[in-house]
Amino acid sequence: MKILFWVPYPTEGASNRYRIQQYFPYLEKHGIEYTFRPFWSSRAFKMLYRNKGAHLQKIFFFLKGTFTRIIDLFLVHRYDIVVIHRQAYPIGGAFFERILSRMNKPIIFDFDDAIFLSDTCKSNFFAEAFKNPQKTSQIIALSSAVIAGNSYLAAFASQYNRNVSIIPTPVDENTYVPVQKPHQETVVIGWMGSVTTSLFLTAIRTVLIKLVNTYPHVRCTIVGGEFEVPGVASITSKPWSLEGELSLLQSFDIGIMPMPDNDWTKGKCGFKALLYMSVAIPCVCSPVGFNNEIITEGQNGLFARDEKEWFDKLALLIENKELRQRLGSAGRKTLIEKYSLSANADKFIAVLQNVYATHCRKT
Repeated sequence: MKILFWVPYPTEGASNRYRIQQYFPYLEKHGIEYTFRPFWSSRAFKMLYRNKGAHLQKIFFFLKGTFTRIIDLFLVHRYDIVVIHRQAYPIGGAFFERILSRMNKPIIFDFDDAIFLSDTCKSNFFAEAFKNPQKTSQIIALSSAVIAGNSYLAAFASQYNRNVSIIPTPVDENTYVPVQKPHQETVVIGWMGSVTTSLFLTAIRTVLIKLVNTYPHVRCTIVGGEFEVPGVASITSKPWSLEGELSLLQSFDIGIMPMPDNDWTKGKCGFKALLYMSVAIPCVCSPVGFNNEIITEGQNGLFARDEKEWFDKLALLIENKELRQRLGSAGRKTLIEKYSLSANADKFIAVLQNVYATHCRKT
């Protein structure tokens, strides 16, 4: 079996890194050959979300990505299946997907967000302005199989395709592990994400300020987003990096995941919560979408619905180290049982094998 993976981002992009690239060692164990082809290069990816100018450079990288996809079409006969994560091409309709369909090349479509909705990222208008969310249903209809990150996304996909599997975004439990922390008084409330989701932190801005003013030993660390609180030294923002992700995550004592309740966030796969749980950090989350399936209130995490609950739940964890340890350990157990890489790899391999057996195997 030979697979061509079309993904939007390089390895720095969390979405395809966790939903696609994590499985590569398992593919190799099953004798499955693969080629990984992101649309945006590493240099382009760094520029897209961090540099609001540089339009000529962005156009250059866009043309380069387009050329890569065109070349792939001439080489696609070498592969049995094309796996497309989110989309093959960032603008327009399902052009490349339709060409694959006309070539009778089986497609497996994987998605982990409500990309069928219109949602513009203010930090990257260049990449978002020409999106065509309506094409998602077309890609799903053209696919031999669909992998959805949660039940909400699967319900949408099932309107256009009968062969839909739910596979959550897994975490490698052998890489993301708890660490023994030295005795210290400081308690770190942490958030890890991107510029796009850091907007959700504004809903609890006053809560975080009140917490660090109430508890002098509390620090807030925001990783990967833009969240500035002038004059409050206890709340800091740090850049995300592939190399530093794990150590920063392990430095947290409490993880937070605030989100508004809307159709877009219902499509989220709760990955921040899963990251926190993987390293045995207790998390406080908004009870939105897939979070309700991951978290059991008071057993492996806590929910907060408004500013008062956010303050009270975080204060409870700040004051009670034993509760932090208990919830963190329970969260790690939940992660291993349901949302770890080892718990989901066979499901991913099975989708590939079923499509190969149905559409590719020569008799």
